[in-house]
Amino acid sequence: MKPLIAIVGRPNVGKSTLFNRIVGKKVSIVEDFEGVTRDRLYCDGEWCGCHFTLIDTGGLEIKSEDKMWRHIREQARIAVEIADAIIFVVDGKAGMTANDNEVADFLRMSNKPVTIAVNKLDNNEQENIFDFYSLGIGDVVSVSAEQSKGIGDLLDIVTETLPKNDGDVEEDVINIAIVGKPNAGKSSLTNKLLGYDRVIVSDVAGTTRDAIDTSFEWEGRKYNIIDTAGIRKKSAVDEGIEQYSVMRSLAAIRRADVALIVIDSSEGMSEQDVKICGYVHEQGKPSVIVMNKWDAVEKDTFTINTFNKKLQSELKFMDYFAPVYVSALTGQRVDKILAMATEVYEESKRRVPTGVLNDIITDAVIAVEPPSHNGKRLKVYYVTQGGTQPPTFVFFVNDSTLMHFSYERYLENTLRKTFTFKGTPIRLVIRNRKESEQT
Repeated sequence: MKPLIAIVGRPNVGKSTLFNRIVGKKVSIVEDFEGVTRDRLYCDGEWCGCHFTLIDTGGLEIKSEDKMWRHIREQARIAVEIADAIIFVVDGKAGMTANDNEVADFLRMSNKPVTIAVNKLDNNEQENIFDFYSLGIGDVVSVSAEQSKGIGDLLDIVTETLPKNDGDVEEDVINIAIVGKPNAGKSSLTNKLLGYDRVIVSDVAGTTRDAIDTSFEWEGRKYNIIDTAGIRKKSAVDEGIEQYSVMRSLAAIRRADVALIVIDSSEGMSEQDVKICGYVHEQGKPSVIVMNKWDAVEKDTFTINTFNKKLQSELKFMDYFAPVYVSALTGQRVDKILAMATEVYEESKRRVPTGVLNDIITDAVIAVEPPSHNGKRLKVYYVTQGGTQPPTFVFFVNDSTLMHFSYERYLENTLRKTFTFKGTPIRLVIRNRKESEQT
């Protein structure tokens, strides 16, 4: 397992900018006001052959009793507790503050190796770093995260304090993105799946702003859960922070192996829920429809059937959907989610032997004659599986323009009826085969 480096400091000292510079890409939000980063944000990094995982944290207001600041402080405390080394970021232009002293006392109790990064020294003003030596908790390095100055010197010192990498190859990990509208219960579900409070839970929509990764094991298999910001209608998304948050949520879907699409059962499926499902479908990702807050729904013998029919009506484009009805609040049926996520992941990786595949399609073509146009009939010569995640099947035909949508749908349904492909989209690619190549 890679060693962990936590980046901490008071608000607005440039932690997120430094985080992005170290990992070499824009992962964490950077804005010029306090309270932007709230939860722990993880990303892998490497320096001179040393591989590590960097943890960005929210700005620390040690003495504030505001509820949100207490949440942020608790997340930072957990990051420091699990870290192997700490980068303490301070503002070299503003100089040392009382809050810096309070953060230093907080870090001193951890007994972890600390390196102080004196940020915003664009011209390497060494005289600005001397006051920070008085904190007495570690080496002091001048940096400019904005201009990428001094970061190599910083990493030289920090990586020397890390435990040595064992060089083991990472095992196969299933990346699961938890997505949905704001306030659908995504963060509560994340915490319930993990068994502890990993992310901030609030009844205020928009509490989660970053896509937050957490690795864990379940029944001997490794998983990485990505809790994401709520995806609202485009017209309702504010410029700036929320726009970046939604972009990262969509990016989380693209890099995931499975999407858990969380829907508030007490409100029913909305137009925005359907759009989110459509995006997951377009990206070719297997998914589980998680109908959350099931405890808040008045039920009778036919309630689940009624909800399933509603899903079937709204999600005709992804009729392979796999639903599960849960309550993140009470824990009802939450234990079913990971099993179903693993199942649809394996379905997305399924390969069908070419011989079996062609036997099935041949029987289907005999049973229902292919379409024709102007006296010319579609001929299906053979089919092969071109890939997985999602399963992709290439049909070689005499004229692809003769493949009517309804017949393509019939062939897809034939494959699903035989092989199921539960919870995963499949792709059909129709290609012409030249007469000289036909057998």
